[in-house]
Amino acid sequence: MRQLVFATNNAHKLEEVAAEIEGRIQLLSLNDIYCHDDIAETGLTFRENASIKSNYIYNKYQLNCFGDDSGLEIDALNGEPGVYSARYAGAHGNHAANIAKVLENMGSATHRKARFHTVISLVWNGSEHFFEGTVEGSIRMAASGTGGFGYDPIFQPDGYAITFAEMSLTEKNKISHRAEAVRKLNDFLIGI
Repeated sequence: MRQLVFATNNAHKLEEVAAEIEGRIQLLSLNDIYCHDDIAETGLTFRENASIKSNYIYNKYQLNCFGDDSGLEIDALNGEPGVYSARYAGAHGNHAANIAKVLENMGSATHRKARFHTVISLVWNGSEHFFEGTVEGSIRMAASGTGGFGYDPIFQPDGYAITFAEMSLTEKNKISHRAEAVRKLNDFLIGI
């Protein structure tokens, strides 16, 4: 079976991606290849950050790899938090603080349109390929649900009356930004 490194140790991301490519390819995390390096996301776009991660791993370990960068873009906040989604409130990965900051910055704004956007950079045998996914929705006035991670408790996808955090992983993977990008990645891998 072919191996592919996903340049992350985020258990939630690994679970979402593994559910999409189950049995087709052996998915490895950074821990699986004993990479404990702090790969700095210094890009100004999702594409740049995804590329930094995948190229770092490919160049250091000579393993086919993909990296992703994802974030929440809110129209009323001029696209924030964007590439700073994971560290919007300061500390990296403090989901509760990030949600609180978004809700505080949104206030009682009536225009609450937002989207999750993912870019995947795949480096396969030295060539780089990009895959993108987007899901449109809106920001709730308050958090709801206990599933998912990140901004899932305040993001309600268009056409649904519940947040990502109120959906099962199976439901979320049918429509999520990351699942859409991973399906495009999968289609590419099947063809090579």
